Amino acid sequence: MSVAEKSQKKSGGLGETVSVIVQALLLALVIRTFLFQPFSIPSGSMRPTLLEGDYLFVTKWSYGFSRYSLPFGPDVFSGRIWGAEPKRGDVAVFKFPPDPSVDYIKRVIGLPGDKIQVKDGQLFINGVGVPRQKVGQIDNRDITEENGPVDVYRETLPNGISYDTLDLTPNSIGDNTREFDVPPGHYFMMGDNRDNSSDSRFTVGFVPDDHLVGRANLIFFSIGGSASPLEIWKWPSLMRASRLFHFVN
Repeated sequence: MSVAEKSQKKSGGLGETVSVIVQALLLALVIRTFLFQPFSIPSGSMRPTLLEGDYLFVTKWSYGFSRYSLPFGPDVFSGRIWGAEPKRGDVAVFKFPPDPSVDYIKRVIGLPGDKIQVKDGQLFINGVGVPRQKVGQIDNRDITEENGPVDVYRETLPNGISYDTLDLTPNSIGDNTREFDVPPGHYFMMGDNRDNSSDSRFTVGFVPDDHLVGRANLIFFSIGGSASPLEIWKWPSLMRASRLFHFVN
């Protein structure tokens, strides 16, 4: 084999490697843009359903696509395309309306045209109280962030979706609200940790449909103690193995 042939062979090998890397990056970008986006839970507002240190996949196609759900926010169209409407009870990721650079995750409680109110800690939708049953207490700081037992209530929405909520403080500021009229094209979002959630009762306000990013789908990793998934040496003591590969409900 001549020197030229050897050089050509080496060059071809390097080019092939670069091509494979570029293709892999493009595939990852397509998957993240249109199919699944990884998301980490930034706060305790969705406890006990989601915990800080949970890492989950968000399905991007569930609600279609908008300028806010696509990378870099291209302003090439308005509204949403190819999407279904969120269902009441969905856990959804969305852009914070006052600052779309910030992602939030909450539960869809109010649909366009609904009237939403909280009275004495009970949720009312269109004047009808949502069934709220005390199902026990949780005495686990990793789940509640509290020292001592916390009351847990199970709500069942009109469409049959049930989930647990935490009641940290009786008669808190969020336990009694005015009645909110959800405007067309908007949604009313609430955290399951009702006494420790910045949501549509407060600064979040109504969420426009084009601010929706996707629906929370599957927890693929979870670690406590404010540890990073890259700190592998902490996995044996801090990984929450029981939460892995659980669907978000």
